[in-house]
Amino acid sequence: MMLNRREFVKTGAAAGLLLGLPVVTGCSSTVDASAKVLVIGGGAAGISVAARLKRRLPNGKITIVDPAEKHFYQPGFTFIGAGIWQADDVWMKEADLMPSGVTWVKDAVVAVLADKNIAVTKNGTRLDYDFLVLAPGLQENWSLVEGITKETLGVGNAHSIYDWQGSVKTWSAVQAFVKNGGKGVFTDTWTKHKCGGAPKKICLLTEELARKAGTRGKATFTYFTASKELYDVPHYTPRLEQIYKERNVPIRLNSKLTGVDVQTKKAYFEDRVSGEKFTEDYDFLHFAPPQSAPDFVRSSGLGWTEGKLAREAWAMVDKKTFVHKTFKNVLALGDVAGIPTSKTSAAIRKQAPIAVENLLALIAGKEPTCEYDGYAACPIITDNGHVIMAEFDYDKKPVPSFPFSVMDTSKELRSAWWLKMYVLKPMYFHLMLKGLA
Repeated sequence: MMLNRREFVKTGAAAGLLLGLPVVTGCSSTVDASAKVLVIGGGAAGISVAARLKRRLPNGKITIVDPAEKHFYQPGFTFIGAGIWQADDVWMKEADLMPSGVTWVKDAVVAVLADKNIAVTKNGTRLDYDFLVLAPGLQENWSLVEGITKETLGVGNAHSIYDWQGSVKTWSAVQAFVKNGGKGVFTDTWTKHKCGGAPKKICLLTEELARKAGTRGKATFTYFTASKELYDVPHYTPRLEQIYKERNVPIRLNSKLTGVDVQTKKAYFEDRVSGEKFTEDYDFLHFAPPQSAPDFVRSSGLGWTEGKLAREAWAMVDKKTFVHKTFKNVLALGDVAGIPTSKTSAAIRKQAPIAVENLLALIAGKEPTCEYDGYAACPIITDNGHVIMAEFDYDKKPVPSFPFSVMDTSKELRSAWWLKMYVLKPMYFHLMLKGLA
C-alpha cells in the first residue's frame, strides 16, 4: 500500500491536485535570525512545522525531541482493524522522515521550565530554547477504564484500534465475530479524542462485513456514545444517524464506559445525564481510551487551568494564532492544543503553515497575525467503498474542498473513498511531512 516518492509524484500528487488539495512547490520569504527553536514531538505536527521552519529560518537551530522509532499514519489503523490494509502499510522509520538540517534528540520530554526556557528529558538532558513548539500529541489513558490496560488489549475480546498492535488484534477478533456472531458493543470515550469518527467507522465496517458474509442475523450491534448526539456537526449528522437506523444499529447517547470485566465479558457504563449505572454483556467489544494532554503539559503549567479544557490539561493557547496565553514564546498545535476543533491530521495540515508564520513573526519581534479558522476534516467511512466527507470549521459549518464543494457532502461519496484510500496517506508522508502540503 505504500507508494514511494517517485510513484506518488506520478499518481498521488496528480490526484491531489484534481481533488483540490494544495501542493506547495516553493516557499515564502526567509527570516534572517539565529533563533534556537525546540520542537517537542516528532509526529505530524512537529515534523511538518520543523520542515517548513528549516526552509524559512535557515540560520536558526531547530531541534526535535521524540523517542519514537516508527512514525505511524494513524488514520490507517481503522483500515487495519477492518482488514483493508496490513499492519506494515501505515508506518515509516522516524529517522527517514526527519527534515534535513534538524537535530533529533531521541528522548522524551518530562518537564518544561517555561519561565526559564528549558525542557527536561527522561534521560535528564536539559534543552534550552528561545522559542518552543509544543506538539507532543496526546496521551491515551487506558487505565481510566477500570479493568483495561494497553498491555492486555484483546484479553476478554476487548479491543481498540487506537493502538497499532491493537488494530491488528481487532482484525483477528472482527473476523471471528463476523463468523460466529454474538453481541457486539461499540463505544467511544468521554474526553476529547483524536479522530472522533474512528469508533463509528469500525462499527459500520464490521457490520458491513457481517452482511457480506451472510451472518448478520447471528450478530447484534449497539453503539454507545458518551456524547449527547452521534455527531456534533449538524450538516452530516442526519444521514449518519439514518445509516445506523437502516443497518439496525441502535445508538445509546450519554453513555460513559467506566470499566470492563474481561473475564465475564461485561462492560460497565454510567449515564452522564441521570447518573444511572448499567451493565452490558458482550461477545465483542470495541472501545476508545480516554485521552488527555501528556502529563508534563499539566505539571509544567502549560495546560488550561479553567474551563472545559482544563480537565485533560490541553495546552492553553489562542485558538487562532496558537500562541500560549501565558508564555508568548511558546506555540502549541496538533492534538495537544487546547482549541475547540477536532483532533485530526487534516486539521494539522492547515495548522502547520499558520503556526510557522506566527512563530517567524515572533522571532522577528512582530505580532502574529495569521489566523486559523478551525478547519478539520473527518472522512467517515460508512462501508468499503463510500465515505461521508465531513469538513468543517470552528462554527461547525461545512467548508468542503473542491471538488466536494460541488457535491452533497452530507451523503456517502465514492470519490471521497478513493481520496481516503489512495491519496491521503502518500500525501501525508511525501508532502505534508515535508512541509509541502
